[in-house]
Amino acid sequence: MTFPVKMADSLPSEFDVIVIGTGLPESIFAAACSRSGQRVLHVDSRSYYGGNWASFSFSGLLSWIKEYQENNDIVIESSIWKEQILENEEAIVLSRKNRTIQNVEVFCYASQNLHEDIEETGALQKNHASVTSANSTEAADPNCLSTEEVSLSPLNSEVTAYQTPNSDTEVAPEVNDAEVTGKKESHSDDKTSEEETSKNKSTAEDSTEQLKKNRIAYSQIIKEGRRFNIDLVSKLLYSRGLLIDLLIKSNVSRYAEFKNITRILSFREGRVEQVPCSRADVFNNRHLTVIEKRMLMKFLTFCMEYEEHPDEYKAYETITFSEFLKTQKLTPNLQYFVLHSIAMTSETTSSTIDGLKATKNFLHCLGRYGNTPFLFPLYGQGELPQCFCRMCAVFGGIYCLRHSIQCLVVDKESGKCKAVIDQFGQRINSKHFLVEDSYFSENTCSLVQYRQISRAVLITDRSVLKTNSEQQISILTVPGEEPETFAVRVIELCSSTMTCMKGTYLVHLTCTSFKTAREDLEPVVQKLFIPYTEMEIENEEVEKPRILWALYFNMRDSSKVSRNCYNDLPPNVYVCSGPDCGLGNDNAVKQAETLFQQICPNEDFCPPPPNPEDIVLDEESSQSEASESSAIP
Repeated sequence: MTFPVKMADSLPSEFDVIVIGTGLPESIFAAACSRSGQRVLHVDSRSYYGGNWASFSFSGLLSWIKEYQENNDIVIESSIWKEQILENEEAIVLSRKNRTIQNVEVFCYASQNLHEDIEETGALQKNHASVTSANSTEAADPNCLSTEEVSLSPLNSEVTAYQTPNSDTEVAPEVNDAEVTGKKESHSDDKTSEEETSKNKSTAEDSTEQLKKNRIAYSQIIKEGRRFNIDLVSKLLYSRGLLIDLLIKSNVSRYAEFKNITRILSFREGRVEQVPCSRADVFNNRHLTVIEKRMLMKFLTFCMEYEEHPDEYKAYETITFSEFLKTQKLTPNLQYFVLHSIAMTSETTSSTIDGLKATKNFLHCLGRYGNTPFLFPLYGQGELPQCFCRMCAVFGGIYCLRHSIQCLVVDKESGKCKAVIDQFGQRINSKHFLVEDSYFSENTCSLVQYRQISRAVLITDRSVLKTNSEQQISILTVPGEEPETFAVRVIELCSSTMTCMKGTYLVHLTCTSFKTAREDLEPVVQKLFIPYTEMEIENEEVEKPRILWALYFNMRDSSKVSRNCYNDLPPNVYVCSGPDCGLGNDNAVKQAETLFQQICPNEDFCPPPPNPEDIVLDEESSQSEASESSAIP
C-alpha cells in the first residue's frame, strides 16, 4: 500500500497530534485520533511502513540486512535545528540511528553461480544488495552466503508463474512405461528384457537429471523475490482477540485478507505430530488411546469453566501450571500437549492461573473461523500497520516517509513539548506527541533495561510434517532443553499465504533471548531441518526439510518498559514500544487504546466509519448555492 506524501515545504505548521514511527500500535493510535477529528501528522525516517513490524520482498530484505550489517556509526550532524531553538526553550534530541537490531547473520545453502547475473522478475528499479555473514570466519565457510553483490535489474513488469518442481517428475514415469509397453508388443521376449534393462538405466539417469533440474538455486529465489513477503516479527491473530475485534469494529478488515492456521504441531521425542484441537480432532486422533481422549476432553471442559469451580484450583495457585497438570491425572503425553501446544506457556515461570487463562482463551477462539484459533494475514504481518495507516489517511491524516525529526522542542516554563523540528529545519507545532521507543537517544534511555527477542527466518523446500496437501500453515512449539532457556515458537507458512514462492516454505522461529539469536535458535533448527547440500539432495529418503537460506538476528523488546524509566520526558510526550515476544497482538492494541484515552477521554476508540449508502447529499440545495455564488460579481 502507498499513500500520498506531502513534501516538507507544503506541510502545515500546526497539528493536534504528531506521531513518530509507523509500527502497529502507532498506526492504530494515529487512525483512532484521525477518526475522532484530530489533525494528525505521521512521520517516519525509514523508507517503508511498519518499522520493526514491516514485511519485505526478498530483495528488500537483502537491502535491510545490508543496512544493519554496514558500519553506520557515522551520523552526519545537522545544526539547522539549533537555530530554531529560542531562549526560553530546550531541545530533546532524537536518535538518527536505529539500534533495535543486532547480531545479523545470513547463510545461503542453495546452490549459486557466482558468475551468473541474477535479475529479479518484475522489479521496478535497480537495487544492489550485498549479503554477508556478520562473522568473518563464518563467511569463509562455503555454506555461508558469499560476499558478491547481487544485481537486481528491472525486467518485464509481468511476473511469470512459477511451475511446481514436482509436476514434470510425476509425468515422466507414465511416459516411460508407455514406451516400454510398446516395445514389448513389437519385439521378442529376449530383446524385451534387454530393452527393459537399458530402459530402466536410462530412466534412472533421467530421474537423476530431473532431480538436478528441480533443485532450487539461489538465483531462482532472487528471480522470484517479489513473491516473498518476509516479516521482521512473527505473530498470529487470535480469532477472538483484541485485534480481530478492532479490525471488525473499525471496518479496517476490508483492507486485508486472512487465512486460517490449518494445524497445530508438537515436537516430542524427535518426532513432529499434529495436536488435536477440537472435539472431532480428539476422537479422530490415532495416537491417543480411548482413555486419554476422555481424560483430555474432561480437562478441557474444566478449563472452559474453571472460574465457576474455584475449589478445584485455588489450592494450586502458588505452583506452576506444569506442576498443576501433574495433579490432574493426565498422562505425560497429554500434559505435554496441553502445556506446549494448547496453553503455549512456560514450563517454569507460568502460574496455574496463567495456564488456565491461556487454555481457556485457546478454546474460546476455536471454531470461529476454522478448526484452529489462529488467523494469518495474506502477504504477511506487515500488512496490518498499513491497513490502519490507510484508515488514518482516509480521515485526513498526513504521512511522510524518509522524513526524520531532529528534536522535540520543550518550553522551559511549562515543561511541555510544543513543537518538533524536522530535517529541513521546519518547525511544526502540536499539542500531543507520540514517539516510538527506537527514536529516543541513548541519553533519554540511559536508565532503561531492555530485553531481546531472538529471531530466525528460514526458506525451506518442504514442510516439517508432510501430508497430502502442500498448502499447510502450521505452528509448533519446541520447549527449551535447559532450565534457563526459553521455548521456541515455530510458524511455517506455505505459498498460499503469499509470503513465499511455490515449492518453498517460509519458517519463522522466535524466542526470548538468552544469548545471540543464532546460539538460541540453531539447536532447534538442527532438530527440524538439514542444510541444502549436494549429498543430501541425492538421498531421496531424507525426511527433514532442507534449508535453502537462513537469517538470524536479535530485536529489542521494549514492551515491559515503564514510561518513568525515560529521562526528562514532558507530560504530553507519549511512548510506544516495539514488538513483544508474544504470539498475539493484544499488547499493541492495549497500548494504542490506553494512549488514545489519555488524549481523548470522551471519544470512542476507532468507531466504525459511516456507511456510504447512509450519506445523503441534498443535490437541490447544493445546486442552488452554486448558482447563487456564481451570480455574485
